[in-house]
Parts: sequence; structure tokens; C-alpha cells
Amino acid sequence: MTADATINTAPQHRPIVGLTAEEAGFARRSLSRRRLVAFGLVVPLLIFILFAFFAPIATMLHRSVYNPTVAQLVPDTLAALQSWDGKGTPDDSILTSMAVDLKRLQAERNAGKLGEGLNRGLPGSSSLVQSSARHLGRIDDAEIIQNGAALLLEINEKWANPDLWIGLRRVGRVYTDDNFLTALDLERNPDGDIQTRESAQIYVKLYTKTLRIALVITILCVILGYPLAFYLSTAPPARANLLMVLVLLPFWTSLLVRTTAWIALLQTNGVINSVLISIGITGEPYTMLYTEFATIVAMTHILLPFMILPLYSVMKGIDPSYMRAAMSLGSRPFMAFARIYFPMTIPGLSAGALLVFIISVGYYITPALVGGTDGQMISNIIAFHMQQSNN
Repeated sequence: MTADATINTAPQHRPIVGLTAEEAGFARRSLSRRRLVAFGLVVPLLIFILFAFFAPIATMLHRSVYNPTVAQLVPDTLAALQSWDGKGTPDDSILTSMAVDLKRLQAERNAGKLGEGLNRGLPGSSSLVQSSARHLGRIDDAEIIQNGAALLLEINEKWANPDLWIGLRRVGRVYTDDNFLTALDLERNPDGDIQTRESAQIYVKLYTKTLRIALVITILCVILGYPLAFYLSTAPPARANLLMVLVLLPFWTSLLVRTTAWIALLQTNGVINSVLISIGITGEPYTMLYTEFATIVAMTHILLPFMILPLYSVMKGIDPSYMRAAMSLGSRPFMAFARIYFPMTIPGLSAGALLVFIISVGYYITPALVGGTDGQMISNIIAFHMQQSNN
């Protein structure tokens, strides 16, 4: 008994039932090879995701905090500012260093870049930088080195303002959180503390508006798509196939064409207003285009199939006998639906709702064409900064 117990507790590979030790080892090696081949087939997809998804996001996140422009343009002035206590006008050596840098930037035609970078941290300073650089560009280098501080203050007294130099030191940091603070309608005061932005506050309101519009579109898609998906799943095959073709028909038409069609329907002299006026419902045309209402209606129409298809695929797999069994046991139709049928459709409902909500949050073309100012979403602001402001 002792020997048997020792043998049983010794570490060893347990052979596969019905196979010898040699055959079991061959089976394990074969399984390992199949797993390796399967992983090799997935490697191209992983590489594609890495370069097409993770790399661009990582690059944008790095660029959001990396801002070396000002640091590269006036390195000497920023180095001299490190010893400044932040009170009163900086020393003459700092002012002279700035005058020398502005003279050099004017010769290199880079004064505008410095003004743009400084203007982001201290609005209104771009014109100051460029006008001062133009004046200093007409003065000899030797005179600037000798009397740079006096010349700078003579050109514009704003150079004596400590807030200007505090802003220069802040935007001169290579790594900064200013972009993230701006995106949350926040900023840093001269003391470095975070506070609510005193200028335009649009981003937080726009985030809230975007989420609200996306939520309304999702609810409307659920209200319209759930009954239709239920009918498709219970209709005769011929009728269900015909209706499914109609559901998929929008995918055969360009998104731009569908959006343009809504413009023709919703504009002041469009089809809807013409019909309402002709039948006497209203004497004045309603303003429907370039509103939040137009954005919601057009996007609901475009995204409705994304709600119907997941619901239909789940409902088609539900056995109708469950409902009949519940009602045969005395349940009312509504209670049978609420307690038996509806819980089984939650996977399709949640998949469709999540799909519609995520797509609607990032939608750009439709809000840009039919939304106007009232129906604008965060995607429109993102496109503006990427294409025009280069931020």
C-alpha cells in the first residue's frame, strides 16, 4: 500500500484515457502545433490592429501633452525665466534675451509661430509678439544686445506685465496639460491653480448635448425597431424576407444621398412643409432644417437598421412555444411577454442599443449637413480643430 501510494503521488503526466503514453504525447504535441498555427493565423490581424488602432491613438495622446513649439523657438529666454520669482517685471537680462530671440525669429520668419503658441496660453498676445518682432527686425544686433530691455518696453508697455511672462513660462513647457484642461472648460490661473475657464465655455455643454442626442436616438430606435423586429421574427417567411429587404435597403444607398434627401424634406420650402400648408395644418412653414430635431430624425432613420438586425437575430431563435405555454398556464399575454419573452430578447436589445449609441456619439456627416448650429455635436468640433485650427 505504501509503494502504491508513493507511485500515485509522484508528479507525472496523466495519460489520455484509452491511449498509451506515446500516443498521448503525440496528441499533446499535435494540439500544441494546432494552437501555434492558429496563433500564427491571428498574428496579421493583431499587427493590423496595432498599427491601425493602437498606434494612432497612442500618437494622438502623446501629441495632446507634447508641445515643444515655444520651447524650441525661445530656449534662451525660457532658461532665463527659470530663475524669475514670478513677481513684478522680469530682470533686464530676461527682457534682453527675449528681444534677441524676437530679432532672430523675425529673420527666420518664425515670429508668427511664437505668437500663435503664446496666444493659446494668453489670448491677445499674438499681435504683441509679431509687432515687437517687426520693430526689432529693423534694429542692429549690437544695440539690441546692449539695450534690449529698454527697446522692448519702448515698443510696447505690455512687456512689463508679469502675467505675460507667467503665460510664456507656462506655454514654454514641453509637456503640458493645457489641452486637456481646455477640453473640460478649465484653465490655470497665474498662480498655477486650476479654475473654470473665463473665456468661451463650450465643450462640457457640447459633451452633454452629444450624449443627450445619442440617448434620444437610441430610445427612438428601440421604440421603432423592437416591434418591427418582433413582427419580422413571427411573420411568414415570404413576407419577412420582403420586409428584411426593405430594412436593408438604406445600406444600398449612399449616406450622403440619404442625408441630402432629408434636407429636401425638412427645408422651409420642402416636401413636409408644403404638404402641411396645402392641407391647412399650418399657414407658416416650420423651421425644421438646421435644428436639433433634424439631426435626431435623420440619424434615427440612418441608424434604425443597426437596432433591428441584432434584435431580429435574437428573436428568431426564441421558441414561440414558451409564450403559448405561459398563456396556457393562465398568464395574460402582456405578463407572459414581460416575464418570458422580453428577458430573452435583452441580449439583442443591449447589443443594438450599444451599437446605435456608440455610432451616434461619433457621427459627423449628418449633424454637419442637417444640424446647423443647434444640432451640432462634438464630432463637428473635433473635425474643426483637426482640419482648420490644427489643434
